[in-house]
Amino acid sequence: MTPRIAGRILVTALLLAPLAARAESDDDFPFLEATVAQLQAQMAAGRLTSERLTLAYIERIGKLDSSGPGVNAVIELNPDALALARNADSLRRQGKVLGPLHGIPVLLKDNIDTGDRMQTSAGSFALVGAPAVKDSTVAANLRAGGAVILGKTTLSEWANFRSFESISGWSGRGGQTHNPYGIDRNACGSSSGSGAAASANFATVSLGSETDGSIVCPGNVNGVVALKPTVGLTSRAGVVPISHTQDTIGPHTRTVADAAAVLSAIQSRTYDGRDPATGGVPLGWRGRFARPTNIPTDYTQFLDPNGLKGARIGITRVGLNGFTNVTTPAPVTAAIEAAFKALSDAGATVIDLDAAGFTFTPAAGEFGVLLYDFKNDLAAYFATRLGVPVAGGTLQTAIDFNKDHADVEMPFFNQDIFDLANSLNTADPNAPQDPGLFGSNSAGMASYNIALDLDQAAGVSMDQALSTFNLDAVVSATDNPAWATDLVYGDHFIFGTSGLAAGPGYPILQVPAGEVFGVPLGISFFGTAFSEPKLIKLASGYEAATHARAHNLPTFAATVPFDHIKGPLQQAAAGDNQMQSAATAVSSNTVRAAAAVQAAAATAPNQAASAKVRKVPHHL
Repeated sequence: MTPRIAGRILVTALLLAPLAARAESDDDFPFLEATVAQLQAQMAAGRLTSERLTLAYIERIGKLDSSGPGVNAVIELNPDALALARNADSLRRQGKVLGPLHGIPVLLKDNIDTGDRMQTSAGSFALVGAPAVKDSTVAANLRAGGAVILGKTTLSEWANFRSFESISGWSGRGGQTHNPYGIDRNACGSSSGSGAAASANFATVSLGSETDGSIVCPGNVNGVVALKPTVGLTSRAGVVPISHTQDTIGPHTRTVADAAAVLSAIQSRTYDGRDPATGGVPLGWRGRFARPTNIPTDYTQFLDPNGLKGARIGITRVGLNGFTNVTTPAPVTAAIEAAFKALSDAGATVIDLDAAGFTFTPAAGEFGVLLYDFKNDLAAYFATRLGVPVAGGTLQTAIDFNKDHADVEMPFFNQDIFDLANSLNTADPNAPQDPGLFGSNSAGMASYNIALDLDQAAGVSMDQALSTFNLDAVVSATDNPAWATDLVYGDHFIFGTSGLAAGPGYPILQVPAGEVFGVPLGISFFGTAFSEPKLIKLASGYEAATHARAHNLPTFAATVPFDHIKGPLQQAAAGDNQMQSAATAVSSNTVRAAAAVQAAAATAPNQAASAKVRKVPHHL
């Protein structure tokens, strides 16, 4: 990247990024909510060095992550981070700025290879030993752009794909990640540490990975922007896989501008030589369209504070009432409706796709595709590692390791997904498979290739919605707000919408949109493959109109909500004369929503579950 392009990215992002000064917080961290562009401006002016910035983040991690409230978002700090920062400063003094992230500290999910002294473990001791032989492509791109790789973030072990009963954010090596809004709440998805770290200001930006939901769900519950790129726009080379069909790498940031800057730095605009997807198209476009030849170099050029004016947005509420036996609480649905209203308030024409009778085709073969890919793709990754227990092994090697080390690897849940994937015939993509896992065609037949066809149909369906209604994007709520972490009963997913894009490999841009009793909630912008420029324009317009995150920063409270929960004796012991409240007013929407919850409770049957139920995994 030339200095001229880097400078244009900096100026554009600086002009359009929300100002950190708008954030409402008593946190005295000197770089609280600082954006890439703001930090670059300070470094360019000689008022800040990358070394000072990096040290400040390291100190904050020590204060709030590994001690204090204990977010536990960072699994390992890079022992070479300060040396990288000093090198970035030295290059800047020589007039060399390598890219928009030059000197910017970045955290990477612990399934992204770095050819340095850090581990890449996917949270499992099975991959602990000798570090990865070389950088993943995205890590190499970051280094080439002058970024400071600060460390690795915690995650759900094996990206939430070991067991139906896994707990988001827990791994044998990393322990349990917590949510900076309320330490007892979950940070969601396999990229939980990446989302929590960005929210907690432990780095300027973080990188996560997504197969289905694990970038956008942590963004949703941790109140940050989350960009899941089109499959193949960012390379998966050197990343512990689930599925080459669906895996992608993307950022967690505090602004849309920062997400655009990160995508500019990490993408593979052309074939990178290590991941075939970087030279092709995702499943949804297979056999229909060619890879664009005009993939942008700079995504910050699409930032627009008025990005929603004149836009046509299709909204869907499919699944938002709850896809389990639990109904979405009325305060949550009220917050979602308020978030949708903000679209039209910002100038968009909103089309209710559900009311118009449009039905999205589901990716009916998705789980089978993931199982099939995982068995083969994991073995291929193991072949790249040396000096770790599973080096050169297979999925069976990992299964055996977990059995032999069950005390540390399986204290809370088993490895039934591992066992299920390992039982499949993955030598022949046309071999008959279980329709319950792979879906089936009109003739009732099931195979891996048929499952791919079923998942491609989901992409065709999204494209039909966009074209039929002349839409710029489809929007829905991202996920339910964060639940309290429960190592006994597991995750508490009520709804999630990432499946609209996961099977076909399409992009999603999640942006903070509101809160429910202080717990963040976001909306997702969906589009066809390689539509990131349009999604960035729309999401930056929404962000500029709402400033949702700035009005609800994390407090690292033990629990959230933290008001109206003390009993009389607790209040007396604390010297309180009246109920304390974090809010100064309650909206009429919330009052009506609370009344609706009470009315529903009076008639609803008891839905308490006495045990976990077998379920399709979410947020991988």
